[in-house]
Amino acid sequence: MAETLKKGSRVTGAARDKLAADLKKKYDSGASIRALAEETGRSYGFVHRMLSEAGVTLRGRGGATRGRKAASS
Repeated sequence: MAETLKKGSRVTGAARDKLAADLKKKYDSGASIRALAEETGRSYGFVHRMLSEAGVTLRGRGGATRGRKAASS
């Protein structure tokens, strides 16, 4: 898909629906937004917006979380 998209070109109609479905499938199978952005040659914001429009529940950022520390035994 990356070859068919020119950087900065507008994606509309059926092409937009197909791209959204493709991104959704890859994201649901574990790809990160950053990885998808690099693969498609688009920005992080564009991919994030496409996933949101496709109704994807976005994952948290992961990594260390702040909160109560587990009591050590």
